[in-house]
Amino acid sequence: MHAIEIRETGGPEVQLYVEKPDPGAPGEGQILVELAAAGVNFIDLYRREGRYPLPVPCVPGEEGSGTVLAVGPGVTRFRPGDRVAWTTVLGSYATRVLVPEEKAIVVPDDIDLPTAGGVLVHGMTAHFLAHDSYPAREGETVLVHAAAGGVGQLLTQMLTRRGVRVIGTVSTEEKEKLARAHGADEVIRYTETDDLAGEVRRLTGGEGVHAVYDGVGAATFDASLDSLRTRGTLVLYGGASGAVPPVDVMRLLWGGSLTLTRPYLEHFRATTEEFERRAGEVFAGIADGTLRFTVARTYPLAEAHRAHTDLASRSTTGKLLLVP
Repeated sequence: MHAIEIRETGGPEVQLYVEKPDPGAPGEGQILVELAAAGVNFIDLYRREGRYPLPVPCVPGEEGSGTVLAVGPGVTRFRPGDRVAWTTVLGSYATRVLVPEEKAIVVPDDIDLPTAGGVLVHGMTAHFLAHDSYPAREGETVLVHAAAGGVGQLLTQMLTRRGVRVIGTVSTEEKEKLARAHGADEVIRYTETDDLAGEVRRLTGGEGVHAVYDGVGAATFDASLDSLRTRGTLVLYGGASGAVPPVDVMRLLWGGSLTLTRPYLEHFRATTEEFERRAGEVFAGIADGTLRFTVARTYPLAEAHRAHTDLASRSTTGKLLLVP
């Protein structure tokens, strides 16, 4: 089989396209899958850079889809020939992947495998942000950073569908059009203002927003806090621009008894039942058209370095995929 291998942390160039031995028969509780598509996510960049722990050498990637080739002892939910998708499985940048049974889900017949291979991380992240981290209610106003990105598009749709007013941030006119097309009521181009929080307060009559969903991190953190109304909530779910430095918790007091939370997808799909419910709702939304999901670009597996470069540039919209 072929795979991407990382032997040391660093830039996109440390990802090597190599031939590796076939994984062989799946072990207890595992399924062996022939890859159809692997999703490219910011956590892959964080691991490659060394920001998140990564054992080297290793095969990166954590999300994908494909067809089951074989099942190991004790597996009851899958059989050979099933179409499946998975998340949080290190080693997904490979043409064959050993997937723990509890990390996978059957793909419905009305969802194609490339879509399934890219929607789970973004879709389930948007789902837990909107339903659990801060379940915004009808009539509330929230700020969604990177509203034209993969999570941002889905999150905006989930929020506006229940009557929440969304203010989105983007970098370009093209991305503004995309954010508005996915339901954003107001859009701020952060490249054209020196006072992002001031713009948010202007759009909210000086009060600020009930919540901020921030996957950008270092570049937006201060403005996010300053954009909140009294007793508002900052949901920091990523660090596309870099990690946020240590925070003096007294800032939450002086900002108006604010709440700061740092959620992680794995904690919101902790059981098979929760995983199937959350993923099922995302798949159902894609299937019935209430959620629009875009695969922005597809790259050969051998060009994982180019996919990482493009994602890091934040010039892309929608999902990036690697295919064998």
